[in-house]
Amino acid sequence: MRRSRPAAFLVFALAAATQVGGPPPVATADTTVDVAVNARAGLETVSPTAVGVNHAIWDTYLGTPEVADLLKGAGVKAMRYPGGSYSDIYHWRDHTAPGGFVAPNTDFDHFMAGVRRAGAQPIVTANYGTGTPAEAADWVRSANIDKGYGVKYWEIGNENYGNGQYGSNWEADDHADKSPTQYATLVRDYATAMKAVDPSIKVGAVLTTPGEWPDGITATGDTGTWNQVVLATAGSVVDFAIVHWYPTGSSGTEVLPKTDRVADQVRLLRAQSRQYAGKELPIAVTELNTSYGRNTQPGALFAADSYATLMANGVFTTDWWNVHNGPDTAATVAGQPDYNDFGLLSSGTCNADGTVCEPALNTPFAPYYGLSMVSKFARPGDQLLTAGSSDPLVKAHAARRTDGGLSVLLVNEDPDAAKTVALSYAGYTPAPDAQVLSYGNGATAITTATGPARAVTLPPYSLTTLVLRPSTTQTALPATPNRPTASAVTENSAKITWTAPAASGVKYEIHRQVGTATEQWGETTGQSFTVVNLKPATRYTVNVLARDNAGRVSWASPPLTFQTPSPATSACTVHFAETTDWGNGYVANVDVTNNTTHPLDPWTLTFTWPTTWQRVDSGWNATWSQTGQTVTVAGTGPLPATTMTTVGFVGNYQGPNVQPTAFAVNGTLCSTT
Repeated sequence: MRRSRPAAFLVFALAAATQVGGPPPVATADTTVDVAVNARAGLETVSPTAVGVNHAIWDTYLGTPEVADLLKGAGVKAMRYPGGSYSDIYHWRDHTAPGGFVAPNTDFDHFMAGVRRAGAQPIVTANYGTGTPAEAADWVRSANIDKGYGVKYWEIGNENYGNGQYGSNWEADDHADKSPTQYATLVRDYATAMKAVDPSIKVGAVLTTPGEWPDGITATGDTGTWNQVVLATAGSVVDFAIVHWYPTGSSGTEVLPKTDRVADQVRLLRAQSRQYAGKELPIAVTELNTSYGRNTQPGALFAADSYATLMANGVFTTDWWNVHNGPDTAATVAGQPDYNDFGLLSSGTCNADGTVCEPALNTPFAPYYGLSMVSKFARPGDQLLTAGSSDPLVKAHAARRTDGGLSVLLVNEDPDAAKTVALSYAGYTPAPDAQVLSYGNGATAITTATGPARAVTLPPYSLTTLVLRPSTTQTALPATPNRPTASAVTENSAKITWTAPAASGVKYEIHRQVGTATEQWGETTGQSFTVVNLKPATRYTVNVLARDNAGRVSWASPPLTFQTPSPATSACTVHFAETTDWGNGYVANVDVTNNTTHPLDPWTLTFTWPTTWQRVDSGWNATWSQTGQTVTVAGTGPLPATTMTTVGFVGNYQGPNVQPTAFAVNGTLCSTT
């Protein structure tokens, strides 16, 4: 991260600690909110390193027992070192960072002492900006061969696209060539040298987050965007992709809804990885924070919702930036003091002019409890499930637990109104009562109580987790099928194949996810199934479940998502192509071909944006309009038989730029090229 530690962190002029009271009285609830949980619609499994944080070598309290114990108490399982942009100026041998401050007792051994005390795993960033492959390889040797630390995950640099290649320059980079080609070429050298020392390590490369600057931009002299070049050049030798995410906004209503971008961010990264690296790389979000309410309840809500969403989408670690950081501009947010401090824990210091001071050192801020709640909601090995809410201000997540239980995380993003929630469960029957964990606005702890499994009232601006037990204990469930694959995919059919341990008397059910519901496509005693009557240019998500002769049903398989192509032949053909992209907008041309033997007069092209944050700003060679997510392009004259015309537009996006895949002319679905 380019944000460095303020000098005020070193000033220990402590003022009286701000006392934060308990949660406010519960307000009267609105209309009942329906929350649906579907145990047949499985998502991804929680990684052992899912909940992580960042440590930094400017933090005097890095690795101390008190800090390690607090992080362990929050369920933190991954810790990143040596700290954001400092990674590209840090030299581990002599524990120096020329141009930056290095606090005493923050060397690698102190860091590892804290990691081990907390029962976490380390994530280490090797110095790309001012380092060398040899220096990184020597660090691997010292850490894993000489000292036996067993560091598995190693990143090559931090936000190296911020080296001036795209204009902004915050990341140190001594290389004369700042291009993604240079970075990727050296990443190969780093990975080769480091794995020669310890072949068991995993090496990650820095990518840009879809929809976040400078994603989508091709700089002068480059052959493609940062992600395209890095994946094509270094994808074959790296083991995971690294992205950072700091959603912007000046209010909770701007920032909190942006977790809806996560699924598309992850989907685009995976698609880029398959296209340019020839394989699907695991994804690590090694820095995350919010731009609003960093120390108060909006930060807690964002932390819990974003971590749960990223876990559901298979991100193997998400690391909060950071443990301590220091105060900035103070404000009152949701009735509570907020210091605009990136840290999970108070630094116990004052702002530059001494007018505002934080609570006592290591006092947890609200996002700390957000991470704690996520860790209580879903543990390593649990499987996230599809869940949804009838109220957009209530986010719902669910997880099936390895002990047979099920948990539901509910996030009430309404700062003023309580929400009465009615819960329904498909594929799982809970016992009548549940353990209810709550964290309200201004609270200093997560409370525990007992309540009903199918109804709960959420205080305003709160986090609530229900931990359920099954109504009857089922043993010897059939083995869960492995993630299915799709082959022979046509515009209206696909072959779904999976593997599972050999078992007699077992049938396999194939379920398609439809929102929070599922529809069963069929069942078979084999391990493949061909589904027909699919729609062209449509995305499908599928789970496979095993059912034995006693009626016992396995957990849902990990999900398969595939997309059918547009029609192979049609009365029209469309080619959609971006020509210029500047990070939140672009110019595109759309070629429309009339494949018939008669002119089309009038003719109208329609397509639908896949997301709510995409729009047409202006267009040419036709009359362009947009209603909701649907774009209408009306021709200004006839389109002759077997003739192509080109129309164009300026597009805008405020999140991942997912291209449309289905186009129709005069209501007929077109082929695409």
